[in-house]
Amino acid sequence: METRSPREDGQPSPARVRPGGPAPLLLQTVHEHRPGLGGISVLKARGTVDASNARLFSEALAEHVAHAGQAGEHPLLDLSEAYLACADAVRSLDRATGALAHTGRALSVVQPRPHVREALTSAGLPGIRVHATLAAALDALTSREPVRERAYQPAYEPARPDPGGLG
Repeated sequence: METRSPREDGQPSPARVRPGGPAPLLLQTVHEHRPGLGGISVLKARGTVDASNARLFSEALAEHVAHAGQAGEHPLLDLSEAYLACADAVRSLDRATGALAHTGRALSVVQPRPHVREALTSAGLPGIRVHATLAAALDALTSREPVRERAYQPAYEPARPDPGGLG
């Protein structure tokens, strides 16, 4: 079977779409400028990260982090439409963010699905910080609190019910 890269419009080629199979991994980088923060570079992942593409994902993420650093941008990873299908997928994040962890910094991971958030929290990766929303990630970037080296502190906290609210 012939495999093709994603089309220029960002949609997978018909050869990569398998009914009932994992969604193909698509990566897209978006650059923005935010007042008071400067440049941000968001790598949006869509589809499934599994054993067949974990290395590609890790390399693309490491390149994204390096390029953002050279450009003076804040790198972010949007996992709102991604599925981590195996331990290799989680390890790919660790490989790509290891250099950040050694310098006491971390990559902001935005809006992971619940199973992804749980996998990342369980893994305790020192090079990432999980945020429930893009706004929370941007707020964390503007704060001046230093990140402790090699310490994993998830930025995501589940919503707590309001004791005075309705059910």
